[in-house]
Amino acid sequence: MQPSAIAAATTLVVKVGSSLVTNEGRGLDAAAIARWAAQIAQLRALGKRCVLVSSGAIAEGMQRLGWTRRPRAIHEQQAAAAVGQMGLVQCYEASFRKHGLATAQVLLTHADMADRQRYLNARSTLRTLLELGVIPVINENDTVVTDEIKLGDNDTLGALVANLVEADALIILTDQAGLFDADPRRVASAKLIEQCEAGDPALEAVAGGTGSALARGGMLTKVLAAKRAARSGAHTVIASGREDDVLLRIARGERVGTLFSARTMPLAARKQWLADHLNVSGRLTLDAGALKALSSGGRSLLPVGVTGVTGEFERGAVVACEDAQGREVARGLANYSAAETRQIMRKPSAEIEAILGYVDGPELIHRDNLVLL
Repeated sequence: MQPSAIAAATTLVVKVGSSLVTNEGRGLDAAAIARWAAQIAQLRALGKRCVLVSSGAIAEGMQRLGWTRRPRAIHEQQAAAAVGQMGLVQCYEASFRKHGLATAQVLLTHADMADRQRYLNARSTLRTLLELGVIPVINENDTVVTDEIKLGDNDTLGALVANLVEADALIILTDQAGLFDADPRRVASAKLIEQCEAGDPALEAVAGGTGSALARGGMLTKVLAAKRAARSGAHTVIASGREDDVLLRIARGERVGTLFSARTMPLAARKQWLADHLNVSGRLTLDAGALKALSSGGRSLLPVGVTGVTGEFERGAVVACEDAQGREVARGLANYSAAETRQIMRKPSAEIEAILGYVDGPELIHRDNLVLL
């Protein structure tokens, strides 16, 4: 895949990290935010629809509260985000208004993605905003997030948003030039990987460690974000936000940073929602026959192919399907609870009614509610 595919993209999700919108943690860099707004305004003039995923709320809140270190306690992070979100939104709104563009604040959590109705509502809202020519400015809802529902980093959030709006490309801007074949901070001879295929397991092995003291994600989260974005057919570029007019150059098809091509066919919307779940309610261990039926036959998962059940879940929950080594191969919506699954596993479907007293279906997970990973 050539960079021309990025040039042909009509819907872009742009993620900018904390280091690119703050003065090294000392509050927001209004001049930098103005530059991002100017570039996105030019992309809009070229007919491209843009969604902006921006970090910076907690860093701005820290500045306003006089804190020099990012707090570890979740309630303190929530407080900083609540304070800082005000300044972040005001700065973006003022910057885009100078270009005649309206903005909208959208705060998301994993709970918004995990609940089917809320997922569809978020999808509909974002699509409507884009149709209206509005620039959505998205951040994780840190003011209400908990350890159980937090997305964890805005790289992941960017990928989920790319899936939500079915974007053509995800552009992740950071303080690194892209993905290198070794950590450039430790290996002087490290070389930039200009192009690769999203989802290649080898990329995760070479991805570096954590980012700055303000950032939550390192290069690995960006590589995994590219893998996730590829599920809906979106290509990803990881590039340095320090370069002049970097968004415009990428949008023109210039080789900048690392291009992750999406070679897989986009998943259907319902299966994309299943694949996007960061948390699952339980895990099923499958035998070799079930694994083969799922991977090569496109079949449903039957109780007879399940050898173990981990966790407690209710009917309709999202569960992971694993091989004997614990590697996740698929996930889907369970037709039976964990307790019921333990009773019917290793049994033929014809015996479900006799065991449970009712039958919801012969499948533990119907193929229409199952996605391979």
